[in-house]
Amino acid sequence: MSIPSETAPASRGQTEQVHPATTHLIVLPGGGYATHATHEAEPIVAWLSALGLSASVFRYPLHVRHPEPLVALQAEIRRRREQGAVRIGLIGFSAGGHLAGLAALAPGGDPLESVQFALLGYAITSMETETYRPARLILLGENASQQLRRQTSLDALVTEASPPFFLWHTAEDIYVPPEHTYRLASALAAHEVPHTVHVFAHGPHSLGLAQDAGQAAAWTELAQSWITEQVRMPQPGTP
Repeated sequence: MSIPSETAPASRGQTEQVHPATTHLIVLPGGGYATHATHEAEPIVAWLSALGLSASVFRYPLHVRHPEPLVALQAEIRRRREQGAVRIGLIGFSAGGHLAGLAALAPGGDPLESVQFALLGYAITSMETETYRPARLILLGENASQQLRRQTSLDALVTEASPPFFLWHTAEDIYVPPEHTYRLASALAAHEVPHTVHVFAHGPHSLGLAQDAGQAAAWTELAQSWITEQVRMPQPGTP
């Protein structure tokens, strides 16, 4: 796991950081719960660091059953809090987006494991569909009950107390269809949870930073504004 400095240097031309020093972002690469996609790991941290944001990659356990990846991520959130982070943001892609959503939406969670905002890129959000079945089989097994599949579907976990979400996807994604993002967005809207959704017309699955990917490349600029808004919100417990 790569753990950069808690206070990342500002990019050339910046005169100040865009966040309180007590905010930390955890990046969760995709890979279907079978691997960690390298282009969704350190390159994402480098982008965030160039914005003056504190960020690190967390490589969660692979080829294990639920809730082991979630428990590991929650332990990492607690560790970051012990190091001084007050506000935690999660950025996840594909299966990493699913895990980020599970942590952000965990019911009755410990305040030390709380998540203040989450950004999901072409995320698996539902274990009730048959799309991206290999990831579901790894996480839940061949004979997972309908109850377990529902309990690990993000749209079923949303409440009025859920944190803000930024969701982006492409309409041409054949591995994780945009239906996954629409499902979660509908649940967030139904519970009046602040959220932003961008579905770009073109682009395959697993774009990462989406450089030279046409309109989808705009997601980083859109996300930058959104993240800045989140980290400048009053810290928990302040007026």
